[in-house]
Amino acid sequence: MIGLMAALARTEQRVARSLAETADPHDALARALRTIGDSLGWLLGAVWEPEPSRPEALRCAETWHADGLDALAFEQASRNTTFAPDEGLPGRVWRRGEPAWIPDVLTDDNFPRGVAARRAGLRAAFGFPIRSASGVLGVIEFFAGEPREPDADLLATMVALGDQIGQAVERRRDAEALRAKEARHQAMLDASLDCVITMDDQGRVVDFNPAAERTFGYSAAEVAGQDMAALIVPPELRPRHRHGLARYLETEEAVVLDRRIEITGMRADGTLFPVELTITRIDLPGPPTFAGYLRDITDRKADEAELKASRARIVDAADAARRRLERDLHDGAQQRLVELALDLRLARVRLESDAAEASVLLDAALEDLTAATAELRELARGIHPAALAEDGLGPALQALVGRSRVPARLVAVPERRFPPPVEATAYFTVAEALTNAARYSGARRVEVVAECLDDRLHVEVRDDGRGGADSAAGSGLLGLADRAAALDGSFQVFSPPDGGTVVHAELPCES
Repeated sequence: MIGLMAALARTEQRVARSLAETADPHDALARALRTIGDSLGWLLGAVWEPEPSRPEALRCAETWHADGLDALAFEQASRNTTFAPDEGLPGRVWRRGEPAWIPDVLTDDNFPRGVAARRAGLRAAFGFPIRSASGVLGVIEFFAGEPREPDADLLATMVALGDQIGQAVERRRDAEALRAKEARHQAMLDASLDCVITMDDQGRVVDFNPAAERTFGYSAAEVAGQDMAALIVPPELRPRHRHGLARYLETEEAVVLDRRIEITGMRADGTLFPVELTITRIDLPGPPTFAGYLRDITDRKADEAELKASRARIVDAADAARRRLERDLHDGAQQRLVELALDLRLARVRLESDAAEASVLLDAALEDLTAATAELRELARGIHPAALAEDGLGPALQALVGRSRVPARLVAVPERRFPPPVEATAYFTVAEALTNAARYSGARRVEVVAECLDDRLHVEVRDDGRGGADSAAGSGLLGLADRAAALDGSFQVFSPPDGGTVVHAELPCES
């Protein structure tokens, strides 16, 4: 009896030492199995835990067996079996939360692994719960090679060890979960496209993620512990930043917290740029800690400015088009119609006195009417070509190519129809490119290509002229870019010196 008590005491000490030396919870359980089995002379041990996907069932998570024991079949049977509460030795211990002893598993009615136990030469068994403050975490079972009667001292010691193991395992699992959570948090910070900067109550940098490094030009190591305002806040804004921090620390009245604002940031080289900023207070005990989420909005501001400029250009273009129409009507067709009215009045006066002269006047009026009609038709073609509305893009582009002053060839064009805004934009892109090629490029030939690729209409005009065209220099090309952008398309001009010019528009096939 004294020898058993001493062995149990040594076992407790060895288990405690092995738990203290092991950080990994699974390794701690494996070492506890080996320590108990070796110290007390039992042949095989197993750890049972709730199934991750089925918490109402136990699965075998770890096994150990003494040297020389052929336990492969029994261990496989254990790992291939799950137990419900009260089923088998593990289920019995798990449901009751108390240790259990089986003098001989071969005669026990509630031991499903009996056949495998017989082959391995296993007879007596006991199990005890792994417990912590949160409840039963699992079950440990041991087997001997001969039948044994229950041993109360052994079970009491195992219950104490189960509590000790459970507390150690739970602490390690908590630590492991915390490390995993911190790793996920760090991975999210590292992968974030936005700058994430944390700051303590003294305004010093605590964290500086990779996006912040790329945006501001500092490494995380060199900014850690530094005054954040001196690094990324422009000098003229620093007093306001520091005053706001001091006011919050004194009153806890939030003015900019949890709001999205636009402000100016400063890079390591001193350049200023617009940023979108949100500041939150991190909910942690102790002095306040703040997290700032910043996004470089330089591109967005440029896009907004371009949008405003394009809208202004569209208004100016509309006004210019209206004035041109007024001028063309006044100087062309309107003048002819005025002359026509005068000729008709004279013809009416002369009709009674001089029929021959009246006939001459009527002939002149007919000529003026024909000329005015032609001018109006040509003016209408500039507003929206009749061929485009009636026949579609293909015939309209063929007509444009046929009228080109530079020899031009229509390489390809889809046979299908497109929405009117798409066809009009494609048509005027080709018209403008052909006009510019004739006026400025000195080209000897031009090719026009229109084709559908991936639900986008690609329109391209290529010439072999002198190149060097500037898409920003003329209102015509800018207007085409605005037209394309309004349809969620794109417009580009490639014109290297002495390399010819390529005008390319990409438009949606459906608007």
